[in-house]
Amino acid sequence: MAQRNATRVQTLVIGGGQAGLSVGYYLQKKGSPFLIVDANQRVGDAWRNRWDSLRLFTPARYVLPGLRLPVRGDSFPTKDQIADYLQEYARHFQLPVQNGVRVQQVTKDRDRFVIDAGDQQFEAENLVIAMANYQEPHTPEFARGLDPGIVQIHSHSYRNPSQLQPGPVLVVGLGNSGADIAMEVGRTHPTIVSGKEPGHIPWRIDPFFSRNFLFRLVRLVGHQLLSLRTPLGRRLRPKLLHRTTSLIRVKPNDLTAAGIERVERIVGAREGLPLLADGRTLEVKNVIWCTGYKHRFPWIDLPIFDELGDPIHDGGIVTVVPGVYFVGLHFLYAMSSASFVGVGRDAERIAKAVGLRVRSRAQSSEEESLDFSPGLSEQLGELAHQSRNEDVHAISA
Repeated sequence: MAQRNATRVQTLVIGGGQAGLSVGYYLQKKGSPFLIVDANQRVGDAWRNRWDSLRLFTPARYVLPGLRLPVRGDSFPTKDQIADYLQEYARHFQLPVQNGVRVQQVTKDRDRFVIDAGDQQFEAENLVIAMANYQEPHTPEFARGLDPGIVQIHSHSYRNPSQLQPGPVLVVGLGNSGADIAMEVGRTHPTIVSGKEPGHIPWRIDPFFSRNFLFRLVRLVGHQLLSLRTPLGRRLRPKLLHRTTSLIRVKPNDLTAAGIERVERIVGAREGLPLLADGRTLEVKNVIWCTGYKHRFPWIDLPIFDELGDPIHDGGIVTVVPGVYFVGLHFLYAMSSASFVGVGRDAERIAKAVGLRVRSRAQSSEEESLDFSPGLSEQLGELAHQSRNEDVHAISA
């Protein structure tokens, strides 16, 4: 049952990063009451707490709706610039963000959602989960079998090479995080990287032509063509949902030129050392696990997930439990959905869906009584499919 002292809000947005702030921006424009809660102590901390040298892969011109990033539009922002930008975004638009709120459970009590956040409870008519589904770092079980003298860090906690002890470093996982971190630690430590390359973009992203022209082409593909609006996007989405993104900034030749050794995947531990698939062990002093995150929302106690643990939704609208929405998921609507390039478009659509549901509930407590207009589920379905027929935003010039 809901707590008597619970804070009641019309719409609760869980997550105060770029997804949650974008949703807040559009809800505020519509005059819809809402509250954003986030576990971090400050807006932007999810970016501040990444490794020190991290830079975005997309130029600074692609940011949130309504406020530019105060740097050159064709530059690649640092993680601290993005963190400060998000903090300023919340301040500039006076978005109601409550930090230090870690949601522990979401349930439903009759027509309201009940959100347990430890010492605080909330009740909401609408619930927007505004975050990616990779929140909990994943480390393989066999990591426990490594010698306790080996320093082990997940990329989630890695900041810079000063965290490492002298001696060889093994970077496990060759996605973008693994490649970037391997290049950095390779300057100060003998470095080995394990794992299969997921492919790479066949051009450099830093030259002027790439930043100002090729990225517009990439945006066209990821924002418009690979979306639920197109047959190609709908066909490829299941394959792309759990596929590692191709290498963007670092190329395989860069690793070789930096003297970084490439080995096959790690399959276990033997005598306290990492074990390769070919039976060899690696005598290393440090291991950085760039092995991704567990794709799940264990704190959401609602029947809205499939057998793989993925949310069941149509462009972010959960029809099996009306009133629940997602923003910020990989390929929510397009390949660009989890990035600054696409999150604003998704947020605008979800804010419209929330507004539609609020208006319908205000007109009648029962959908069947609305005999003069389409039912709520029909209207939400139309909205979920709206962008399949026409683009929400024109392609940037």
